[in-house]
Amino acid sequence: MRYSIPWRPCRPSTNTVERRAVIATTRTLRTRRRESSVVSEQRATPRKPRIRVVLADDHPIWRDGVAADLGERFEVAGVASTADEAIEVIRETRPDLVVCDLQMPGGGGIAVVKACGGGTRIVILTVSEQERDLLDAVAAGAVGYLTKSTPGDELRDSLLRAADGEPVFSSSLAMLVLGEFRRLSKQATGTNPLTDREREVLQHVARGYPYREIGEQLHISPKTVENHVRNILDKLHLNRKQELIRYAIEHGIE
Repeated sequence: MRYSIPWRPCRPSTNTVERRAVIATTRTLRTRRRESSVVSEQRATPRKPRIRVVLADDHPIWRDGVAADLGERFEVAGVASTADEAIEVIRETRPDLVVCDLQMPGGGGIAVVKACGGGTRIVILTVSEQERDLLDAVAAGAVGYLTKSTPGDELRDSLLRAADGEPVFSSSLAMLVLGEFRRLSKQATGTNPLTDREREVLQHVARGYPYREIGEQLHISPKTVENHVRNILDKLHLNRKQELIRYAIEHGIE
């Protein structure tokens, strides 16, 4: 006679249960540490402050279009339709950057640059590609000169660089600046305190190239380019990078 023994599941030993508990606890702690590390990194990396900009143009559609193209790195601090309004808004809001039309009632962008360019970075955004308009804006103290046909991405990039103090120009206008350099170089007299390398850097700065591109073309690092610009400013007793462009034009540096 056979007797059947009912099947019973084997119970894990006490040691096995403890090991499983330890493994589960370890995994939980590791997960929490990773999550905590990610949160800490996010908190430790503060967002860059937004660039406060004033938009001055007597056509509201253009102002709205530029505002839409700026993106999240910018904050519109004020708008204006005339040169007088722009000057007032700039003095009230003290923005990081001004984007200003060349042709506006009350003297246009040139009047704004002459009144506020000493303490505020101003970029002229215009339909004009006339050499005289470009050179007048630079001579008045504008940090940049861009055409309204500039694509949105390129406009954004140029304005970010301008906010950092780099001169910016539409690529189609670079040859106009260089043409003026060549014309004046024939009239230039006296000694030049700059080295050949510094003259090369100044030429590229006047063209509106960012430091990274200047470094690539001259086979030096962006930091070296920045050091050259600082040395040039010291040698020429200038205070701002946009003043380098005026110096280049006045002294015919090609």
